[in-house]
Amino acid sequence: MLNLDVNRREFLKITAGAGAALAMPTTGHTAVPSKMIGIQVGAVSFVDEGTEKVLDVLQERACVNTLFLAVFSYGRGIAGRQIPGQPLPDHGKQEYDLNFHGGNFATPHPQYYKNTVLKDTRAPDHGDLDILAEVLPAAKKRGIKVICWLEDVVRTDLPHIGKLQERDLYGRNAETLCVNNPDYRNFLTGLVEDYARSYDIDGIMWGSERQGALSDSLGATHDVPPVDPGNVTCFCGFCQGKAKERGINVERARQGFLELEKFVRSARSGKRPVDGYYVQFWRLLLRYPELAAWEMLWTDSLRQTYAAIYETVKTARPAVPVGWHIWHNNSFNPIYRAEQDLHELSNYSDFIKIVMYNNCGGERMALYADNIGSSLYGDLSKQGLIDFNYALMGFKERSYDQIPHTGLSPSMRRPVGVKSILFLLRETSLFSLPSGHCRHASIRTLEERLFRSVHIGRSRYSRCCHLIIALWFYSCRVEPGPGD
Repeated sequence: MLNLDVNRREFLKITAGAGAALAMPTTGHTAVPSKMIGIQVGAVSFVDEGTEKVLDVLQERACVNTLFLAVFSYGRGIAGRQIPGQPLPDHGKQEYDLNFHGGNFATPHPQYYKNTVLKDTRAPDHGDLDILAEVLPAAKKRGIKVICWLEDVVRTDLPHIGKLQERDLYGRNAETLCVNNPDYRNFLTGLVEDYARSYDIDGIMWGSERQGALSDSLGATHDVPPVDPGNVTCFCGFCQGKAKERGINVERARQGFLELEKFVRSARSGKRPVDGYYVQFWRLLLRYPELAAWEMLWTDSLRQTYAAIYETVKTARPAVPVGWHIWHNNSFNPIYRAEQDLHELSNYSDFIKIVMYNNCGGERMALYADNIGSSLYGDLSKQGLIDFNYALMGFKERSYDQIPHTGLSPSMRRPVGVKSILFLLRETSLFSLPSGHCRHASIRTLEERLFRSVHIGRSRYSRCCHLIIALWFYSCRVEPGPGD
């Protein structure tokens, strides 16, 4: 365990300065930097503009040496063009992919999918194109690493998909898939084994932007609209069986969530309990501790999925790094933050990529306040709730009315030092590319007094404006610095 006398703000200053220096534009195919500088990119960019041209721009304008290549997703977010109706960027085809389908943008090899009913996942969007076969040779010649980027987003019209879907509080099929369902678990492990054995890749990253039924019932996200408390998941037979193994009373858990549903619906209609929203929620939680147990059941199940993916890849090719994309809700929801136990994750992770948007972070923080302020924190004003959340999460930011327009500060600065165990990132690189438009309304420049002025707009090739801040981390204790 390494002891460092540095607070979080100073750490971010130091690493951001180093990253900005790495991201200075150059011309020609320069030597590859020693630190990772990565960008998310989908197959459509290479189809629209050509593989060599895309790689030229990424190397020459941003010194990119790592591609997080979207190889599996049914979501437009990481694999498609701009959202229909939003301004198109100043490059590529000037049209929307209105018929986006998604799926596996590489070639599925049947031997890896024998133990799942989910077999036909080849993406039809670009004909017979295998994006890994297309990009890998060109990237290798330039010394660019390729990490497969997989997303936990599926379509509802796939063959046999109903057998894998979660079940909500009333037993209805949800759109999401259950990580405790053997068919889905086997599909995921087959998918990553296929990539690891069939291609000379440099890593695999999987992301699941979901949480358990307790947080979803309360609306503890920036989703619009918030999740309906009657639609929370998962209560399928596999989850119920696992709950019983853990000693959780399934019927009491279900009854607790039914009572929580009544509470949330009443709160959202403006009917204040006699003792207030917060007190009433605690009455429910104390009466039905199964609510928290069911939340942890879901979280542990996700962690076990991480572990299964990790073990599968390491068995196939031990040298291939495996890591996780951590949802932006980590910046807003203290319950979700508590569930992201990095010490636990380190047991089956080589790296993590925690979403740290500051530009759209303000808009999302305000949406989180709107959602949770209509249930658990209905007793507080929106500004009071924001101030309370800043204190809980260690932020010092602008007002509720301002942040949707200004975003959060690039340091997401904390007013006091944080005394906790963290996994700090050993190598931190920031990159950005000039752009015309971003799908987020609150895009701004980085704050000059803390960072070199770098424009963060619509990434030239990645549909989301990620700062890839991350690989290879180590454990250390961050102590309060002088004056904190």
